[in-house]
Amino acid sequence: MSALVEVNDVHVVHRARGGGLLRRDRVYALTGAGLAVAPGETVGVVGESGCGKSTLAKVLVGVERPAAGTVSFRGRDLWAMPAGERRATVGRSAGMVFQDPSTALNRRLPVRRILRDPLDVHGYGGAAGRDARVRELMALVGLPPALADALPGSLSGGQRQRVAIARALALDPGLVVADEPTSALDVSVRAQILNLLLDLKERLGLALVFVSHDIQTVRRMSDRVITMYLGRIVEEAPVGLVADRARHPYTRALFSAAPGLLAPVEPIPLSGPVPSATRPPSGCPFRTRCWKADELCGTVMPDFCRASGTEHRFRCHHPVHEDESTRDLAAQIRPREPR
Repeated sequence: MSALVEVNDVHVVHRARGGGLLRRDRVYALTGAGLAVAPGETVGVVGESGCGKSTLAKVLVGVERPAAGTVSFRGRDLWAMPAGERRATVGRSAGMVFQDPSTALNRRLPVRRILRDPLDVHGYGGAAGRDARVRELMALVGLPPALADALPGSLSGGQRQRVAIARALALDPGLVVADEPTSALDVSVRAQILNLLLDLKERLGLALVFVSHDIQTVRRMSDRVITMYLGRIVEEAPVGLVADRARHPYTRALFSAAPGLLAPVEPIPLSGPVPSATRPPSGCPFRTRCWKADELCGTVMPDFCRASGTEHRFRCHHPVHEDESTRDLAAQIRPREPR
């Protein structure tokens, strides 16, 4: 199946506030990122804070322009298009749901105007058709018609996020990118929003990229999971393999930290803080915290290797064995001083 959206060897570099008088530091937000999302699938993206998850999400929807590499929608390079065509392509092909709906929505506009804005910008039908589409979107996400004239400040957190989801779906996109869509919500509301996203994905045939710190939620929502570390994609695996048969040591450590009631596992300890994105380590960026690191890891960034499954790939010189359980790893490893 051909990819709906694809990023290939994408690099994103930001200028930092710190640095010398004549030259500011650079933040390497993404380095050599590659990802393809097929129609109808859900890809989960996990990793610690600052690993580049949100930057990857912005690249996928054309908000962030990469310093190098390509972003393609249905085989066409997004940043090779004229500006007007690019805006039309992104607007009609992709929608994004942000982390905090209270800041993502214009507090001065009623719900009706918020949902109609993308329809007006992209010339969706006539006036009557746009009003009908607004009513359809509200019904689609479970908002009562009486809220059409309400301001975002008068809505609950869950209702605001439903408005944000409806806005993302306004132009019937093939791809929706959800960047931590439940982290700003009460626990009691999170399950409702997640169930809504799953239901809409099935009903509308959406491709969904789901970015989250919540490991258990990613496992529930996703078909495939991407693990990121310090701006790099270090592993990509089907969701059924990512917890117990992941090959990259960082993925194993990350998923071992997720609490489980049925089969609790002792977390794999990692020594030391995450390195700075302004001065990333040479070679493999995870080597400063990895119990398997050696001199080779400090000099050469490993290429992607394939596991026994063709859809499972990872970047590691010394991968975990497929038949090695996370429980055994946790028992073997002892914290040590970072390199």
